[in-house]
Amino acid sequence: MTSGSTQIASGKQMVLILIALAMGTFTLGLTEFSVMPMLPLVADSFAVSAAQSGHIISAYALGVVVGAPLLMLLTPTLNRRTALVLFALMIFVFNGLSAAAASFEQIVLFRFLSGIPHGAYFGTALLFGAKLAPEGRSTLYMSRVFTGLTIATIVGVPVATLLAQHFSWRWSLVLVSLLALLTCLLLWRTLPSLQADSQGLRSDLAVLKNPLVWPIVGIAVIGFGGVFCLYTYLADTMLDVTKVPDYYISIAMVIFGVGSTVGNWLFGQVRDRVVAKVTGIGLIYCTVLALVYVQAANNVWFLYSVVFLLGASLGLTTVIQAMLMRVAKGGHAVIGALLQCAFNSANAIGPLAGSMVLAKGYAANSTGYVAAALFAGGFVMWFVSRVQRQRQERLAVG
Repeated sequence: MTSGSTQIASGKQMVLILIALAMGTFTLGLTEFSVMPMLPLVADSFAVSAAQSGHIISAYALGVVVGAPLLMLLTPTLNRRTALVLFALMIFVFNGLSAAAASFEQIVLFRFLSGIPHGAYFGTALLFGAKLAPEGRSTLYMSRVFTGLTIATIVGVPVATLLAQHFSWRWSLVLVSLLALLTCLLLWRTLPSLQADSQGLRSDLAVLKNPLVWPIVGIAVIGFGGVFCLYTYLADTMLDVTKVPDYYISIAMVIFGVGSTVGNWLFGQVRDRVVAKVTGIGLIYCTVLALVYVQAANNVWFLYSVVFLLGASLGLTTVIQAMLMRVAKGGHAVIGALLQCAFNSANAIGPLAGSMVLAKGYAANSTGYVAAALFAGGFVMWFVSRVQRQRQERLAVG
């Protein structure tokens, strides 16, 4: 156990802690992904176009990018349990405000505010899990925390979508808000006190001078853009290329969620000492998979298998986090915030890159080529990080 935390007496208590942390990531997965299928309902409520309704998605992503570093820098010395409860409380309040929005401008604002605690909670929860892990098993514990988000894609989003369709999109956001409040209570009751390992803001920011940090961040920004590129235009691919009925899309989303859950479990078994090697292999796997996607789009069952494998690639998230923690000896709060910004930047880059191909008149499955290029770019960043790490090791020996 890391110093600064209370001693955990039993394995049962550890399970409860991981469940409480994962409850938060489940809630965040629900608030981020459930709004996408609700966009037509929101557009009808406020009499705006489909293009305008997409602004609430962009507002949330912007909130994540702004909020992650802001909150992590404002709370560097705050007890980690207290910080997590605070972030969960913000999720409760801002989603409740979103549910009560009286105008489109208000919901855009409240969705921006809802995104602010997203990255800070994720970064802190993953680091909390890593601090509680036995030596060499931080990847496993972080993957358990991340499981909440993968389960949200399988169970939470479909339930929230049905709730929105049969009652109102507002009730879906009320559900998210209530889950966030429940998360607050669970975190406060189950988490041990864990003092922040921050040495002050200046010391924390010094980690950004480490040349090994930035190529790994680049893996997330560029490489994971490939995942979001394929995921964003999957529905278009199935309707325009595979030519299947609408309900096949829902099945694909569930398959993606199952794949992400399986991948998260598998990658969670990776020992900390080999996270760098696994990341490199994983990026090659994703590049090949994206190229296969182009042809798989012609057969729905082939496409489903590729979608499952693509979902599994999300398990690399915790592996990259562990890789970054191994090269950064301090400032882990800043690192956690930076990585969350990186993944959300990928969420913007991937769809944008894919849209450029579609604007040229290419078929939707051509986004597979774009995704392959992004994954390959992530591999280039991985190679750069490997070269820099080897150079640093040689200098240390010399």
